[in-house]
Amino acid sequence: MGMGNPLLDISAEVGQDILDKYDVKMDNAILAEEAHVPIYKELVDNYSPQYIAGGATQNSIRVAQWIMTANGKAGQSAYMGCVGTDNFGKQLEECAAADGVKVHYMKDESTPTGTCAVLVKGGERSLIANLAAANNFKPAHLETAESKAIYESASVYYIAGFFLTVSVDSLKIVAEHALANNKTFCLNLSAPFIIDFFGDQVATALEYADYLFCNESEAAAYGKKHGLGEDLKEVALKIAASPKKNSARPRTVIFTQGSESTIVACDGKVEEYKVTPLPKEELVDTNGAGDAFVGGFLASLLAEKEMSSCVEAGHWAARFIIQQSGCTLTKPCEFKL
Repeated sequence: MGMGNPLLDISAEVGQDILDKYDVKMDNAILAEEAHVPIYKELVDNYSPQYIAGGATQNSIRVAQWIMTANGKAGQSAYMGCVGTDNFGKQLEECAAADGVKVHYMKDESTPTGTCAVLVKGGERSLIANLAAANNFKPAHLETAESKAIYESASVYYIAGFFLTVSVDSLKIVAEHALANNKTFCLNLSAPFIIDFFGDQVATALEYADYLFCNESEAAAYGKKHGLGEDLKEVALKIAASPKKNSARPRTVIFTQGSESTIVACDGKVEEYKVTPLPKEELVDTNGAGDAFVGGFLASLLAEKEMSSCVEAGHWAARFIIQQSGCTLTKPCEFKL
C-alpha cells in the first residue's frame, strides 16, 4: 500500500531559456512558489505537453503492480492520496486502475487536482509540483471503514518523502500500524529540499523505516545536513544504524546513483550492485526512474526474494521507464520474479 501526493504530470521538452526563466535546475524537484505559477499555462499553450499520471508514490505502486500482475499476482496493491473532483482527478484514477492498482482517493470538491510541470532537456528532468488538492489529505480519511480495510490487509507500506510536507499525522497512523503488527514500512527521502527544510518530519518518519530509499543527491544532502561525511557508503551505514522503533528487524538503506552502482547498507555491512548503463540514444527521459526502481524493488520484496534480486528488479524497472516518456507502462511487463 502506498500513500502520497497524486499529481498529473504535464511533461514537455523545453530549452535552457525556460529553465533560466523559472530558475530551476535539472535533476531536481521543488514545490511551486508564486513565481512558478505561470509555467503550467505556458507549457499547455506553447509546448503541446503530454499528460501523464504521476506523483512519486503512485508511480512506484503502479510499477510494482505492473510487475506483480505479469507474475500472476493481480490486485495486490492499493494507493491513497487526495485529488479534486475534476477531469485531472478522474484521469489519475483511471490510469492507476488500468494498471491494476486499487485507488481510494480522498476527494476535495473545493480544490483542483495537483499537477507537476516536468521540464525535459537532454533526457534529464526538472520537476515543479503544484500540490493543490494533494496538499489537503487528512488523517480522517484513514478512519473510514474502506481505508482501514485497505491498510490493515497490507503487509508492506511505502510513502515518499514528498508526503511529509502534507500530513505527518497520516504517515504516523500507517507507520504505527506497521510497527504494532511487525509489517514492513518503507520511506523515500525524495528530494534535497525535503531533507533541508523538513528535517523534523524526516526524523519522525525515519524512525519507522525498515527500508529507506534515496538517490545520490539526496544522500549527499542528508550527509551534509547531519555531519555524516561525504562518503556515501559511510552515510548509508550511519543512516542504517540510526534509531529505529522496530528493533525486530534491521534497517536497510538503498542509495541509487543513476547509471552508477546502487549502494545497499544493512547490519554494519555495505554492498554495491552494478547498473548496466543504457546507451544514450535509447534514453527518453529520467522522469520516474527512481520511482520505478522502488516499484521493482517492492514487487520483488513482496515475493520474498533476496536483496540482490530486489535490486535487480529495481534496476530493470528503472531501465524500462527511462526509455518511456514519464512513468508510462506501455506494454506488458516481461520481468520474471
